[in-house]
Amino acid sequence: MPWASESDFVKRFLSTTLLGGFLLLLSSPAVIHAQDFSIPETISPEAQTALAGFSRAAATAPLPAADDLEGWKAVQQKIEQKRAAANAEVVKKYQPEITPRKLGGVPVLDIKPKGWQESGKVLVYTHGGAYTMYSARSRLMSAVPMAGETGFRVISVDYTLAPIGKWQEVTDQVVTVIQTLIKEGHSLKEIAIYGESAGGGLAAGTVLKLRDKGLGMPAAVVLWSPWADITETGDTYTTLQQADPLLYYPKNLKHCADAYADPADQKHPYVSPVYGDYSKGFPPTLIQAGTKEIFMSNAIRQYQAIDKAGIPVKLDLYEGMWHIFQVFNYELPESKLARSKVKAFLQQHVGK
Repeated sequence: MPWASESDFVKRFLSTTLLGGFLLLLSSPAVIHAQDFSIPETISPEAQTALAGFSRAAATAPLPAADDLEGWKAVQQKIEQKRAAANAEVVKKYQPEITPRKLGGVPVLDIKPKGWQESGKVLVYTHGGAYTMYSARSRLMSAVPMAGETGFRVISVDYTLAPIGKWQEVTDQVVTVIQTLIKEGHSLKEIAIYGESAGGGLAAGTVLKLRDKGLGMPAAVVLWSPWADITETGDTYTTLQQADPLLYYPKNLKHCADAYADPADQKHPYVSPVYGDYSKGFPPTLIQAGTKEIFMSNAIRQYQAIDKAGIPVKLDLYEGMWHIFQVFNYELPESKLARSKVKAFLQQHVGK
């Protein structure tokens, strides 16, 4: 299906929603209304400023149809171009060592924080972008602060994007990366995995796949606002739709879900891990999310699925925060707090 408004959509989508433009607040009443959502005084001033820059018009703009390869290619190329400067800035700030590699034929970025010393500990990262957008390089604003503030070497998996990359292949790619790290001398107790948004669903789904194949599991899992059910299922898809400044399902995330998995497969545990059987085992897990996102139900349901199986799991919710605030707004006080909790969690479980 041709995408008639491609250039207009890309311009609005990237310049507002994804780039998260920052506008100065002229006043600070208890609740500041911006577009169709409110800005609470219970979040940091920096977060209030960031939130004021979002646009519901950009968030609700349609994405290409699931089978529109040319439309997705155009979106992906524009994102890579638009994110280049922001990612260069985060690299300049944290000064990591970044090495492009292939692990078992899968491209990755091997990110070592400034001053890194070999410990054997590795954090595998599966980036977000609704399975259809972004790359390891355009998501450095997630991986680089994570490496810098936790001290972990991060392996960012540059998996094949949908609609070319489907769920079976993509989960296999992450499995291959972890298996190759083991072949290089790492043990599973030294490996953790983290992902945000779609990457959170991918991280959890991949661990279930590893377990079911008898390949063992990493020492810990960290999920930021996981897209743990790619169907439009969950209370906050409805109750928070008008409050969410970033996410929208009809003709937007719906197209991404269909590009990644056939509707008949969308409740498979490797695609939507809320449907997994955690009684068979799962690593200790930390789930973080904000109270202003439609994926809050995903986070809660994922927490409940793991918790009822008796697996150590923590649900860490952030007042007034939007989807993956730790990524696009990595310098917020809330983002730094979230990463400090990730650091403590990894220190508790990895390498023990």
